[in-house]
Amino acid sequence: MSWLPRLVALLLAAVLCSAAFAQDSASDSPTAPEPTVADLRTQLDQIPKAVDNDDDVRALVAQLTAIGGQADKFVAAHTVELNDLNARLGELGNAPAGGATAEDPDITRQRAALTKERNGLDADIRLARLVTVDVQQRSADLLDQRRALFEARLTERSPSPLGREFWSDIGDAWAGDVTRLRALDAEVKKSIAIASQPAHRVAVVTSIGVALLIAFFGNWAAERALVGLAARLLPGGRLRRSLLVIAIVITNVVLVGLSAQGVHAVLDAHGVWGPQTRKLAQAVVQSSIFIAFVVGLGRALLSNQRPSWRLPPIADAMAARLAPFPWLTALIAALVWAPAQVNAVVEASFAAVVATHVATALGLTALIGAMLLRLRAPRGAAAAATTAETAPTPAPSGGAAQPPPERPTWVSLLLGAVAAMLVAIWVLVGTGYVALASFLASQLTWTGIVVAAFYLLFKFADDVFMAVVSSRSSFGQRLQKSFGLAPQTLDQAAVLLSGVARLALFFYMVIALATPLGTSPGEVFQRSGKFGAGVKVGEFELVPGAIFSAMAVLVAGLLALRIFKRWLDTRYLPQTTLEPGMRNSITTLLGYAGGVLVVAVSLSALGIGIERIAWVASALSVGIGFGLQAIVQNFISGLILLAERPVKVGDWVVLGNAEGDVRRINVRATEIQLGDRSTLIVPNSEFITKTVRNMTLSNAEGRVLIRLPMPLTTDAGRTREVMLAACTGHDGVLATPAPSVTLEGIEGGFLIFQAIAYVQSPRAAGGIRSDLFFAMIDGLHAADLPLAAYAAAPAPAPPAPPPADPVMPGPAP
Repeated sequence: MSWLPRLVALLLAAVLCSAAFAQDSASDSPTAPEPTVADLRTQLDQIPKAVDNDDDVRALVAQLTAIGGQADKFVAAHTVELNDLNARLGELGNAPAGGATAEDPDITRQRAALTKERNGLDADIRLARLVTVDVQQRSADLLDQRRALFEARLTERSPSPLGREFWSDIGDAWAGDVTRLRALDAEVKKSIAIASQPAHRVAVVTSIGVALLIAFFGNWAAERALVGLAARLLPGGRLRRSLLVIAIVITNVVLVGLSAQGVHAVLDAHGVWGPQTRKLAQAVVQSSIFIAFVVGLGRALLSNQRPSWRLPPIADAMAARLAPFPWLTALIAALVWAPAQVNAVVEASFAAVVATHVATALGLTALIGAMLLRLRAPRGAAAAATTAETAPTPAPSGGAAQPPPERPTWVSLLLGAVAAMLVAIWVLVGTGYVALASFLASQLTWTGIVVAAFYLLFKFADDVFMAVVSSRSSFGQRLQKSFGLAPQTLDQAAVLLSGVARLALFFYMVIALATPLGTSPGEVFQRSGKFGAGVKVGEFELVPGAIFSAMAVLVAGLLALRIFKRWLDTRYLPQTTLEPGMRNSITTLLGYAGGVLVVAVSLSALGIGIERIAWVASALSVGIGFGLQAIVQNFISGLILLAERPVKVGDWVVLGNAEGDVRRINVRATEIQLGDRSTLIVPNSEFITKTVRNMTLSNAEGRVLIRLPMPLTTDAGRTREVMLAACTGHDGVLATPAPSVTLEGIEGGFLIFQAIAYVQSPRAAGGIRSDLFFAMIDGLHAADLPLAAYAAAPAPAPPAPPPADPVMPGPAP
């Protein structure tokens, strides 16, 4: 069982893999001549179309990938040259038609030479593209054959280990397998003898000692250093815990991998390896990397030495019971993997391969079964701790006790499914389907490792965006202050980014889980790369790269637009002579125009051209004509208000029975703040289609008008003096224009006096009018000038005077 492809897939997924796993295994040197199309076709024709085993498929697919890469390079390199030739031919123009004036012979010869060269290069490019297509088809055929071989191997039935035939086959093949093992043993002894020679002894012993020191003491020191750095440099929270776990796992893998590779390189440089021991040594290096990964991941997640830093919600007692299993998993995986590698190196018999499958299935299922038992509390401890575990847990603050958390239903169902899988594997082993049983046991173990690793990555993706983008983080608060973003916007962005990251991780988790299913990481990532190249839906092609580019352009454009509007509103426009209403109109209009431009550029980055946008707009116009008339009417009315400015922010308007300050002009409606501090939302079309009274359009001053009825016997001169004194004595009344008092006439047997005074703003007219009423009534009482008494008059009461308008602007009549 080869763990390296699975491990590489998982490690690449940990860094989001970038969809580029398979590299050209046989890349040309910089000085090597460029292969021609004929050479590439010859190499492609030499590759067989049928295979017999899995290793042949991998080698042939690697060769096909190299040929396809060279063909793509050829096309890319010569396309530029072809474009240059077409441009030069365009400069020369077309050949003159028959009967026309003959052109210069040099131009004719040059056109003919360029045309010949262009046609030959174009033919080569077409042939190279055909090679690329053939490579893709040949690779697909080989992978289909490999999958068929894999399925056939899985469904093949072997003698059952419960029967006599299984053991008799092993006995019959024992002599041949022992002979092969003796050849390997002789090669191993020869390698040890070479390493023990004085010329190589010091280097070999030193490299092994340094490797062991780095692998054990280096990991121990690095883990403690990482804990100290995390405690000092990172703020407390979930991000610190998940980042520490990732750092510990990566450090373990890197240190152990460097140590193993270093020892292998030193031994190789001293000529220690033979043909078989070299393969076995490479397998040992792969196994050491896998062991380091599993042990580091398990220890970091359980975190028995630092329970407060533990990432998954596991109780301390449960974590202590599971502490040995990272080591056991790595050890048993290595033990069941070593015989498979030895079988492959020495080309062991079929009986040995079947026995290896049996050992793999039984060993891994025993490990998983022991883990399931450890997930349950021991019987003695459970009986002794029943009361403690079922009793409510006291709250940390000393408040009401909390009941112990119950295991979720899905966890119980999952554990039951794993137990059923173990029983099925044992049944398959007993019935002779040992290859399928070994595969299922390996897949079950690998699934647990992948789920644990991606659990860590999911947590890290969630923690990093919540700690960086959310409004509760320091960086999020700086974003809020810099760009004027609302806290809810930042929180929504953090959740959205976390969801996108989790979706990408889930995609690669499926890839990592599918790796053992008869495929290699190269094939899986090659398919993911094809998926990343685009998915065509109808006539529109969805390209993940283009989608992310469009999202990046949209976010960057909106941020740049917000920064520009903020600069205009706070820095530039206040330095101009424009009034606040005009400044607000300019900022709003630029925001609308900039938003439309940013959306158009984002759609262009997505691959939607201007002509498609125009088509969509024309299609929407039909819907606008039927159902969106009011919305479009209000939108256009809002643009008219911002452009013509008959009503602007800060104006005092009267619309029907409502009057107040214009606070904001939005896309659809305008906000008016009334005198009682409430807000009236008025559709923009109301300001365009109806009569609106703007009290501050041309003159910001307000007018106070007071009409008083007096008896016919009243001294008109003294009354006028009292009313003028009340107006001039108030601080809120303007001296220019000066207040005035006029005698309007006689109505219903009363003298009608009218006082007009101007104030700073119509918003202050109501309060000043009340103050003037109080002052005039007091003054008239003091001057012994009684007001008219309507109820005492014998004649019918005259009609009430028209209501005074306290906010009539303009000059005095």
